[in-house]
Amino acid sequence: MATMPGYSFSTMWNLRRHRVGREMIEEIKRLGFESVELNYNVTEELLDTIVPMIEQQEIRISSVHNVFPFIADKDYDTDSVMLGFDDEEKRQRSVELLIGSIEYAHRFNAQGVVIHPGEVPLDPRIDSELKRIWTEQGKDSPAYGALWAELRERRDERAPLYVRRISESLEQVCEYIARKGLDVKLGLETRSRCYQIPTLREADEIIASLQGAPVYLWYDIGHGTIMERMGLYENGEELLRLKDKVLGVHIHETVGLVDHWCPYVQSGDDRSFDRFLEVIEAAPLKVFELRAQNTPEEIEASCGILTEKMKMLRSAGQPGVAPEECGMGGERHERVL
Repeated sequence: MATMPGYSFSTMWNLRRHRVGREMIEEIKRLGFESVELNYNVTEELLDTIVPMIEQQEIRISSVHNVFPFIADKDYDTDSVMLGFDDEEKRQRSVELLIGSIEYAHRFNAQGVVIHPGEVPLDPRIDSELKRIWTEQGKDSPAYGALWAELRERRDERAPLYVRRISESLEQVCEYIARKGLDVKLGLETRSRCYQIPTLREADEIIASLQGAPVYLWYDIGHGTIMERMGLYENGEELLRLKDKVLGVHIHETVGLVDHWCPYVQSGDDRSFDRFLEVIEAAPLKVFELRAQNTPEEIEASCGILTEKMKMLRSAGQPGVAPEECGMGGERHERVL
């Protein structure tokens, strides 16, 4: 398979198949990737054989995904209130865990930490029920409209408090980064459940409240597509207005409301994903984040289509950061976002 300079690949794809970290990374390298994002399920045991590869420059680490490495505690997993906890002790623990992820990123010379910052604490069944109705009856059905209105009312009422708490927690973290002189940036990832934070507007609000701090948007394309299809926000002009505040993107496509598929391949749609090319181009960190069901052949086909489309975008004169300039093909990226 051809190499993919300037792009990184998440261990989400093959982590469940491996008990030895080196073997997991070697499999990703065979896909043509020289840079890896270590996701939140990477354990200390897997790290035992990955760290020597990093130290010997056999692999580069673009980013780590908080909480890193994996901890078996549901209070601090990827779907929790996290940096917005009402309980001050839990919130401080979330801050400490994020600082731990930042220390690993610094140690590995990674440029970013991907963060699931929090959520509005609502019954998670409301999101799964909305998705069921969307799939079976459609977004325009009366059942969907009624439940969606209930969700929006409850979310809109409670979200500002948790957005504010998340901002306060991130301020603490950024003070630590500044005090230690660490060259690590934080990316607030768009999420896949309707009650989770941030929306694009909430991300912009948090970033603005921390003006000058190393906090940016991490735009997950698949998650953003799900939220748009369900009605939480749109990905058009609002996303393009934020593209200069994007640290990284998770590259994957959504079919229906199921994400983490290879762009252009499983959907059979060779045009709809094009609207995200400009934000991919602008993002310093470009990470493929794919589910295990994607085959190496599908990944190769998808990468080929995407790289050709990106070449066409650049030849048309679109502004942005070429992959070889984003730091994953050589020196650390120094762009001031």
